[in-house]
Amino acid sequence: MAFPDDSVSPVMFVLSRPHGTVRGHGQRRRFTEAAAAAHAVRAGAVDAITGAIPFDQDDRAALVAPVALTHDPAPFAGTPPRHHDVTSRTLHPDHAVHRDRVTHAIKTIADGTVDKVVLARAVDLSVTPVVDVDHLIGALAHGNTEHNAFAVDVSAATGDSSWLLGASPEVLLRKHGRVVTAQPYAGSAPRSSDPETDRAAAATLASSGKDLAEHAFVVDYLRDRLGPLCADLKAPPTPEIRATGEIWHLATPIRATLRDDSVTALDLALLLSPTPAVCGTPSDVAAQFIRDVEEPRGLYGGAVGWCDGDGDGEWMVTIRCVQVADDRHTLRTWAGGGIVAQSDPQAELDETTAKLRTVIAALGIDDAR
Repeated sequence: MAFPDDSVSPVMFVLSRPHGTVRGHGQRRRFTEAAAAAHAVRAGAVDAITGAIPFDQDDRAALVAPVALTHDPAPFAGTPPRHHDVTSRTLHPDHAVHRDRVTHAIKTIADGTVDKVVLARAVDLSVTPVVDVDHLIGALAHGNTEHNAFAVDVSAATGDSSWLLGASPEVLLRKHGRVVTAQPYAGSAPRSSDPETDRAAAATLASSGKDLAEHAFVVDYLRDRLGPLCADLKAPPTPEIRATGEIWHLATPIRATLRDDSVTALDLALLLSPTPAVCGTPSDVAAQFIRDVEEPRGLYGGAVGWCDGDGDGEWMVTIRCVQVADDRHTLRTWAGGGIVAQSDPQAELDETTAKLRTVIAALGIDDAR
């Protein structure tokens, strides 16, 4: 990969955020088990870890100890998308089956088995011309005002030269010293090109009982997980309204202070992922429901990020993403939505279609399905 600043070694990881860009150059070691990578950081056996954690932590991770980790104070400026034509498209599952799964989830929630479950669907695409990975990350950064974008060589997990790219807006956690911040996103509504309709959609989301309940599950989960490790934890009682290019979101900024600064950013990522924003609650019940009804998610819905030798780092929830196969023609992208008792199957399908537009737009494709 030929990102700027790749004079140290080829870039195998990049994370662009509003406060700057982190790159991982080359690799000293690969880790397919996230726990082993976390142990290596704590033991001082490696200077840093970059990469991706799977949704199901028993699956293969794509983590490496880079030769060097570099920091740039500027985010990716971004570049306009290049047009791609779709030569084939396969839905996993088709629209009718996804609606049926949502209906099944609503009934399971009504039975009291689970409070919330996040159901996702995937779309396989064959496109032409080949995808230029360097350009695609620029297009992803171009598509949102914060210039969020990531690209990870995931060959450690896949066994080939695949890349995982995305523009996740959701911070799983950021750690600097003992200070930990997070910004969960849960509850969303499609945006509109008409300003009045767009403002109305944001206002409706802000007062939606269904979306506020879905969001509260995530905030409560993070409080419960971080609370025992922290001397204090602060989160406003009411979520904010945040926007990406395609979606309005409910978001809550969380800030906490760790009691023990030996806890690393990777330790926290493994503790927190997957959150109810991509899984559900109770977590173990929701995860089993997902395993029973969905195709394996792989790295989608996990976390992508970095951790240095001091334990500092940043991890994003792996959403709004696409996996690019080694032929650079074959792609898989995903989108999901949180199902609660008040969910409507067609509205949930429409939400996933809106979320797919992040990747579809970055590829210059005309429509999302």
